[in-house]
Amino acid sequence: MTSDDLSDPSLRLALKLPQASAGQRIGLFGGSFDPPHDGHLMVSRAAIRRLRLDQLWWLVTPGNPLKEHAPGALARRVEAARQLARGEPKIRVTAVEAALGTRFTAETLAILKARRPGVRFVWIMGADNLRQFHRWRQWREIASMMPIAVLDRPGSTYAATVSATATALAPYRIGEDRAGALAGLDPPAWIFLHGRRTALSSTALRAAGKTRDESS
Repeated sequence: MTSDDLSDPSLRLALKLPQASAGQRIGLFGGSFDPPHDGHLMVSRAAIRRLRLDQLWWLVTPGNPLKEHAPGALARRVEAARQLARGEPKIRVTAVEAALGTRFTAETLAILKARRPGVRFVWIMGADNLRQFHRWRQWREIASMMPIAVLDRPGSTYAATVSATATALAPYRIGEDRAGALAGLDPPAWIFLHGRRTALSSTALRAAGKTRDESS
């Protein structure tokens, strides 16, 4: 992280770990948010409602080890995420991974659990990520740390539900009718939530923006 990033007041605030009390249900939704878009809001609202969450934290990551594309400046992405989530009282935008110096999700989640003991964390991700979750470092440890909620994404439904991870964790999958209980379950436990879907993606939006710039 550069000194220019640290001088940004929005980023300095986002580097702090949000407050949470023991017993609260907190969703963790990680990503580059490059850029954040309405699809992120759709997933977040669905997760908050169906999982009965007290808060949902957007973990704006410094980078993604599985992606070749380097994300834009962290301060810019944090501010864009904050603007998008304005008016959503249960969403907290945080860049705590940059402050912790962690590179992999398993490391981040272990620290969050240690620093917020008693909080009922739930890891939230799209079905497109479930397809490749077995490639994540220590993915089994992630599944053993906290329950996981997978939200459907266009083009990923079937591939996600027959993925290596879904197959390995099949005994621990619960039905959608029990979504409200997920946060209180001991891991491993996971759920696949169907509902409204959007084809919006940060990758497509970046590509569209680059095309417009090149044609102007």
